[in-house]
Amino acid sequence: MRKFDPWPVFFKREWNRNWPFLVGFAVTGAIITKFSLGLTEEDAKNSPFVQRHKKQVPNPQFHNDNIFSSYYLLFI
Repeated sequence: MRKFDPWPVFFKREWNRNWPFLVGFAVTGAIITKFSLGLTEEDAKNSPFVQRHKKQVPNPQFHNDNIFSSYYLLFI
């Protein structure tokens, strides 16, 4: 006798529940990617947002954005 496999039932139920989120996420990601790739350096120079935040960029050598950066500084 064949055993019951619950995975197809689970995936079908979850797909029916989550497909709007997945499609929306894909469409939003495609739109953001399309507009982001269309930006140039000239756009950045003319952008008030970039000009406002330009002075707040931290020094990348001492920027602690991940757990390994502090270990890296120990071994320099």
